[in-house]
Amino acid sequence: MDNYKDLDHQFIGGQWKEGTGSKQIEVVNPYTQEKVTAFKSASANDIDEAYKAAQEAQKEWASVDAFERARIIEEASLIMERRREELVQLLIEEAGSTLIKANVEVDFCIAITKHAASFPFENESQAPPSIVPGKRNEVLRKPLGVVGVIGPFNFPMYLAMRSVSPALATGNGVVLKPDSQTAFTGGTVLGKIFEEAGAPKGILNVVVPDISEVGDAFVEHPIPRMISFTGSTGVGKHIGEVAGGLVKKAVLELGGNNPFVVLEDADIEKAVEGAAFGKYMHSGQICMAVNRIIVHQDVYEEFTKQFLELSRKIKVGDPKEANTLIGPLINQKAVQRILGEVEQAKAEGAEVLLEGSVDGNVMSPFVLKGTNEMATAKNEMFGPVVTIIPAKDEAEALQIANDTQYGLSGSVHSSNYEKAFNFAQRMETGMVHINDQSVNDEPLVAFGGEKNSGLGRFGGHWSLDEFSTFQWISVQEERRRYPF
Repeated sequence: MDNYKDLDHQFIGGQWKEGTGSKQIEVVNPYTQEKVTAFKSASANDIDEAYKAAQEAQKEWASVDAFERARIIEEASLIMERRREELVQLLIEEAGSTLIKANVEVDFCIAITKHAASFPFENESQAPPSIVPGKRNEVLRKPLGVVGVIGPFNFPMYLAMRSVSPALATGNGVVLKPDSQTAFTGGTVLGKIFEEAGAPKGILNVVVPDISEVGDAFVEHPIPRMISFTGSTGVGKHIGEVAGGLVKKAVLELGGNNPFVVLEDADIEKAVEGAAFGKYMHSGQICMAVNRIIVHQDVYEEFTKQFLELSRKIKVGDPKEANTLIGPLINQKAVQRILGEVEQAKAEGAEVLLEGSVDGNVMSPFVLKGTNEMATAKNEMFGPVVTIIPAKDEAEALQIANDTQYGLSGSVHSSNYEKAFNFAQRMETGMVHINDQSVNDEPLVAFGGEKNSGLGRFGGHWSLDEFSTFQWISVQEERRRYPF
């Protein structure tokens, strides 16, 4: 980890420098609760400097030969491949990632960056026919200019890289603000990777402010034309309001209350395995994690019996150990919030089928039986807590699944593909997975949600479109006759 251990600085204009803010940013290992590092926060002046550096560098970057731009993006993916073990260990230490999850996250980072390396060759123009005699039309794809990226703590490296790589590849400058709890893996490590890959100075900047000190300065700054945010729905709504008021584009990937539906003809063993992985992966701290399990009453008893048996066997504890699926939650505040939701659900009549325990920031599984109206079913848990809800038939299962303000991901299990596909089409979510679980992401597929789960799509040509704008240029090649 020698290459990536001294990144406790801001990365602005190609220089590693101490922040000029008044706060101290502390990074703490969620499992050991020991301090990893501390460094000075970025100020509003640092944010201003970063955006100006990105704006200046972008002017040349957008005109860099497509082969050279692609080479730099591809080199970033190769660096991640070479430094996989360092990155995995950093994710374990800083984000509390298990060994399983950290390797998956690095795989995602490599894949999205490799795919983004094709974007410089896709800035094609189109020539729609004109209704005006003698006119030639061209519609050009162009970069937006400068993009501000705000990342979360749960998949810090990937959920930042998912925006950074496509934005850079499309010709934009970028300023990245990671969650301060994962300032390395969600921020400065990415700056180091692209610096090593040969990216021009200033084209990617990383600032780590304390929000209590800078407020909305990152979003309100006049330079960025787009804010890409991944995080909670509450914060996302605020960012969307601020960006909208300033006529900035906002791409928002927000929270989820993801249903896992088990119909009466499902393969119960496969459904149980999928539900457990989709719920407990990374301790449930995934926007796509299973939050509610909706089971047809005819198979409720058998499903619940097997699910409880498997939940008791899930390995919980040290994220460094092989096969650990549930490691620590990000902090004690998260632990207390979730315990409060469980107590509220109990007061509302939820039946506790499996009572979890807490050791520091590590929480073992809680399984409840309840209704859609209980706290643990209405709210996104973001932890190893799940509510099982019986449904009398397929229609009620669909009604329960859709009865939420969220619409990110979901899944449905059935042995009848046609029935399952019809059910999936009626689910009000951006993504549905048949005979699988809700935690899926691929570099070539549209990723995003409906309702309060966000705006916009990542992945494939959808990312290319999100980080681009379009300009219509017409040429009147013959004298035009005007009506006067």
